[in-house]
Amino acid sequence: MASRFTSAVLVCTLCSLVAVWVSEAQNKQSLTREKTTEQGYDYKNPPVQPDKENLDLPMYGRIRAEEFSHSHIMEYASGLFDGIGPRLTGSPNLAKANAWTRDQLTAMGCANAHLENWGEFGLGWRQISTSVFMTSPDTAVLIGQATPFSPPTTGTVNAEVIAVPALKEEKDFDAWRGKLAGKIILYSRFPVVNADLEKPLIQHYDPDKLEKIYDYPLNGDMQEQHVLSATPEQIEEAFKKANFRERVAQFFADEHAIAILLPGYAGGPGVFKDDNGEQMGFRVFMPDHRQPIPSAVVSNESFGRMSRLLKEHVAVSASLNIHTEFTGDRETGYNTIAEIPGVDPALKNQVVMVGAHLDSWIAGTGATDDGAGTIIAMEAMRILAAVGAKPRRTIRIALWTGEEQDEFGSRRYVSKHFATIGLSTKPEELEVPESLREKVGPLSLKPEHSLISGYFNLDNGGGKILGIYAENNAAIVPVFEQWIAPLRDLGVTTVTMRESGSTDHESFDQVGIPGFQFIQDPRDYETLSVHTNQDVYEQLSATDLKQAAIVEAIFVYDAAMRDQMLPRKPLPRFESTQP
Repeated sequence: MASRFTSAVLVCTLCSLVAVWVSEAQNKQSLTREKTTEQGYDYKNPPVQPDKENLDLPMYGRIRAEEFSHSHIMEYASGLFDGIGPRLTGSPNLAKANAWTRDQLTAMGCANAHLENWGEFGLGWRQISTSVFMTSPDTAVLIGQATPFSPPTTGTVNAEVIAVPALKEEKDFDAWRGKLAGKIILYSRFPVVNADLEKPLIQHYDPDKLEKIYDYPLNGDMQEQHVLSATPEQIEEAFKKANFRERVAQFFADEHAIAILLPGYAGGPGVFKDDNGEQMGFRVFMPDHRQPIPSAVVSNESFGRMSRLLKEHVAVSASLNIHTEFTGDRETGYNTIAEIPGVDPALKNQVVMVGAHLDSWIAGTGATDDGAGTIIAMEAMRILAAVGAKPRRTIRIALWTGEEQDEFGSRRYVSKHFATIGLSTKPEELEVPESLREKVGPLSLKPEHSLISGYFNLDNGGGKILGIYAENNAAIVPVFEQWIAPLRDLGVTTVTMRESGSTDHESFDQVGIPGFQFIQDPRDYETLSVHTNQDVYEQLSATDLKQAAIVEAIFVYDAAMRDQMLPRKPLPRFESTQP
């Protein structure tokens, strides 16, 4: 998920930057449209929505029976997480995963399974191994891994450890000049591990919690949701820190330090994050921002032991071997795409999409973020193929890559196929990723924009589906409420007008295409697994994954079978502060 900056929330947060929605008539000055002759959505004459949905209940039953009796979802889980492993964008593992998912979709009976190029990403990189040992005042095996895109050490290095607190501005460098040569730097804050957890690491949404999520908060407080959007102020501060860390890494390299050890606390003993928050700069995957010094994350227990010894003036030495490899300077990114073709002559050119992001971080195997969403979407497609579904509209699956860096795959797919948005060119805006830059317009629609009915996304872990966020689309609420009525025995109960941010459905929503994220049971996603060394197969619940595949298959089938396309919000208007 993405992509979330110092946490899973901050990297890919877009909700707080999405503009106010108004009608097309109010926005003619910022909208251009390519001519299309295809039958599709017409904002001037939107389709009249029926009061009652025509549900194919026998198909509901066949979908449920197929998954409960013939599920393949845990086979997909082992193949992707055990057989391939972590899938950092640009890595050889992600290339394997792209090919593997394409081949699996072909084998299950999908049509037109292929890899679609979304453009240049940056550095290719993989971690082969990382080992960290304390050698004095005692010997100890420490838990750690390379930070993504770290260069390797020159084999095993043995050196004195020196603690350097978090540096906030360049004048702080002066105190450390001439002191770091030949040292391993224990860098950043002194970690604090909470030994008295107030809440269990595994949490569930009970009816009371779902009732709170159903209620729309007039004060803007959405703390009930376990995946939150960051404020613009939080985003700005996060990127200031990240961009400064790039200068810190260069300073350490210039001072001839050997390597950097960082903490990455993630909620439990022996658990550490290893994502954007631990990298020495957000842009380290770009060739022009290549990291100049090796770095690794260690568990807070490991970091804390060395920190306390150094604080008491006890000399600490360590042995470190970061074995990483750069596999290319300008790697290309690909999304995996496949379809179940529509059969209605009047509707088959229209599309319903379902997806998740295939890429992950490296500490675990990317099982819950967002491997779970990936295999649920794949299983939903397999179920529909297995039961012989003949959807009126085409159902298309998209497995995105580059989500963790900046939602590259979904944003560029949307730009290529559906719509583009003009972005601010103010100097300060150029310092943040494109997805977070101010949208100034115009919004330019492509012919395919009118032919996509909606997009459904899963990227909040492997928990079962409890409902769906309507993204302030009031007209969709009665539709979804009728769809879930036969699913209440599976625990699907809630349609809320709230938004859910930080992942790929935003790429669709912000250009006027209905894009939705499901409400998932949190389990240990935010508290333990997301972006950590515990993001592994063992954190998955087979029963929850099966339930989610059933629900997702039914949603995309219902959307594909309706007489009308899904109702849309008005097109967005962009209120620019750009001079």
